[in-house]
Parts: sequence; C-alpha cells; structure tokens
Amino acid sequence: MKLQLRRDTLLKPLQQVIGVVERRQTLPILGHVLLRAEPNKLVLTATDLEVELVANAALDAQPADGVSKPEIVHETGVTTLPARKLLDIVRSLDESSEVSLQQRESQMVLRSGKARFSLTPLAAEDFPSLEEEIEFASEFAISQHVLKRLLESTHFAMAQQDVRYYLNGLYIETAGRKIDAVATDGHRLAKCELKDLGQETARSQVIVPRKGVQELLRLLDDSESEVLFQLGTNHVRVSGSGFRFTSRLIDGRFPDYKRVIPARIGHTVTVDRLLLREALSRTAILSNEKYRGVRIRLAPGRLEMLAHNPENEEAEEHLEIEYEGDPIEIGFNVTYLLDALAAISGDVAELQLIDANSSCLLTDAGDDSCQYVIMPMRL
Repeated sequence: MKLQLRRDTLLKPLQQVIGVVERRQTLPILGHVLLRAEPNKLVLTATDLEVELVANAALDAQPADGVSKPEIVHETGVTTLPARKLLDIVRSLDESSEVSLQQRESQMVLRSGKARFSLTPLAAEDFPSLEEEIEFASEFAISQHVLKRLLESTHFAMAQQDVRYYLNGLYIETAGRKIDAVATDGHRLAKCELKDLGQETARSQVIVPRKGVQELLRLLDDSESEVLFQLGTNHVRVSGSGFRFTSRLIDGRFPDYKRVIPARIGHTVTVDRLLLREALSRTAILSNEKYRGVRIRLAPGRLEMLAHNPENEEAEEHLEIEYEGDPIEIGFNVTYLLDALAAISGDVAELQLIDANSSCLLTDAGDDSCQYVIMPMRL
C-alpha cells in the first residue's frame, strides 16, 4: 500500500469510525482500524463485533487550490493500524498538512512534512467483519435530520446494563407509512412516531442495541440528505453518503409499551415548557442526590415544586399554569421530567395526570407524535 492525501481527508473518516473502537478489548485486532486503498478511494472500517462502521474518503486527483499535491493511491492494498494512535497522530498534524502512507517491510510509515511515524499493523485477514450479504426484510429512504430527530426524542429512556437485556436498546417498528421508536427503562417510557414516511414499508419489529443507537446519532447530521435504512432479522444497516453503519440486533421480545401509555385523560396541565424546565432545574439542586425526587403540588392555576435532601436543605418554587382540576400531590424523579422536557421542541407542554398514584403523560401541546410516560415515586 502506498498513497498520499491531505490530512483532513484522512481525519474525517477516522473520526466517524473511532467511536466503535473500545479502549479495552479482548482481541487486539479490535483496537485497530482496517484501511483499504482502492483506486481514487480510501475505505476505513472499525468494529467491536456488534457494531461495524465503514467510512469512505474520496481522493481528489486535481486539488482545487492548485497548490497542494494531488491525492493519489500509488499502490492499492489493505492493512490494519492501531486506531487511536493513528487518530492522535493525524489530529496533531497541521490542518493544511499532507500525509503519505507507505508499507515498509513489517511497518506502515506515515510521513507529514518533517515528521515520520512507524506503526505496527496486524494481519488484515484477521480483521473481523459482519456479514456482507445480509437479507433485509424492510428498507426505506429517510432524511438524516428526520431520523436523527426520531432517535434524539427517545434514546435517553433506554436502560443501562439492565438484566432485562431487551430494555438496553431502542425498539423500532415499521408498518405501512409509519415508524415508531420506543425506549423504556421500566421507570419511564419515550415513544415517538413518524406518521407519514412518504413510502410503504414492510412490517418489521427490531431492537437496536444502545451502542448502535449512540453511534448512529453521532454519524447523522441535520441535513435533508437521505440515508437508506434497512432492517433484517439479525441486523440493521444505515447507508449514507460516505458511510455505512451495521449493527447486530438484540434478540428479545420488547414489552407491550401500548399498555403503559395512559388510555384515559384525567387532569390536564398546560405550562410554558422552558419556564417549567428552568424551575425544575433550580429545585433539583437541593434534591436527594441519589433518588433525585421532586414533589409536585397542583392546585387551580398553580404548580408548586418542592425538594429536600438529607442535610435538611429545601427548595421551593411555583409557576402559574392553566389548570382547573382537583388538587394533586405527586412525586417524580426530576431527571426524567427534565429529559422529557428537553426532547419536546414546542413552547408549551401538556402534563396529563389521573391521580397521585398513576403515571404522568407528558407531550407537546401542539403535537402528540412524541409521548413521554413517567412513573410516580414515593417521597
């Protein structure tokens, strides 16, 4: 392998795939990135055996500035290099610098200006790869910003290392023109739906693991450019301009989330979303650091927030709201409320409560496509 390219041309795909590379691995090869030099293109691949990221760097044979050298693959080939060392080296170079990579016996030599680095590759044939030929039962095109919004609106409710392994991921269901994304950790639930995809999709139900969701969020941007979303029995794949994301799925049965969402409306509270979020954030400062509990008191036209901690410190705040129902006093984990309020994009939030022992349903007052259910807690 022998090629020359600009520093930024190598840095961008490296940054795209590096999130998959674990700092501690059982297999040394998993700490490496696979580099494949093809005519006019460099392909980088990283994997942890569950998630695989492939990023492409197109080489510009005729640089627009007319000053820098053309980017050329002199000799095609494939090798592996320690991913984080390579990233640290490339990141430390001057932004306008040029880089050359060349195989020298058992070393891969990277040169840039007067700097020279010799890195030790591992055998490329030992680099693991998820199956190339995967059968997908459902696929559709979707803009990056819509998919990113769908994930951002729900991912925070996923469980972390729960023994109920099927909760450690994001449930995605497609049917017809609709997509549902759902996450729950058993104490709260976030559901967001895209009601009109603009194309028909086959019915599919999958659970994408937590790390896969996080990496996908890191890859997606807010542009209108489309990605191809493919769902199979054991894998999910998202392909966009310059990258391909593949992840194994969690093999499990997601709970019937529809039973958790309150079917009947009790008392409805309408409140300015930002004012409520700011007031809860201030009140939470003096809440119990372990349980993060905040007491909510509702009365006609008024919402009170109270918190205290083992040091006998207390916080109290109130807001004027639109509410005409009976007085209610209920406790919540304030972090769950703040996460849901942050996910809502509208200016006005609606809280629907039945009584002090029932869950709260939180939505955007002008859009019910995203719903957040929060279980009460005893304080």
